[in-house]
Amino acid sequence: MKTRGLEFGRSRVPLDGIEGRRDVARNGGFTLMELLAVVVVIAILAGLAYPVYQRISQSGKATACVSNLRQISVALGAYLAENNNVMPTLMTARASISDNVPVIDNTLSKYITNPSVFACPADNGGFAKTTGTSYFWNVAINGQSASSLNFLQNAGGQQNVQAPSQIPIMADKEGFHPYLDNKVNVLYADGHATKDLNFFTGN
Repeated sequence: MKTRGLEFGRSRVPLDGIEGRRDVARNGGFTLMELLAVVVVIAILAGLAYPVYQRISQSGKATACVSNLRQISVALGAYLAENNNVMPTLMTARASISDNVPVIDNTLSKYITNPSVFACPADNGGFAKTTGTSYFWNVAINGQSASSLNFLQNAGGQQNVQAPSQIPIMADKEGFHPYLDNKVNVLYADGHATKDLNFFTGN
């Protein structure tokens, strides 16, 4: 029986073997078009999955931010216990961490075991690093008794009866949370922290 083949120098390569390997490549491998199709499908799936991943990641950071505010609220409660239940007189914020003015972080730090609570996990602007905290203080309640806070007055200058759950104490310095309706978290005078804006307006 004769075998078809090609002569290379003194060696003879059987054609049957070459054609067999071609058949294996056709039957068991991928063509260039098939590989490109797979790459395109993977790219599409990645494009669909990334926004979902972003939302989940940002949601986790927003939840951690609320936890921070609650811990700061506990520290504020400890401060009030030592200061006749009178709110501290603080600046809204400071431009630099080196500024020697009373603000949230340097006033309440003695009551905080973990300083990282002053930084929102979604603070990508570096407010905590440069100013000491990611949160604004509500100066309207400076020096007031915590038991009778007055956030806003009516047009006649008279005090309104206000529920602590409607009086903001502090909030994110910026819209750190793009997937929240209001993009910020707020700590209220009753100690609860939330993404919901529920300010008392006197109306």
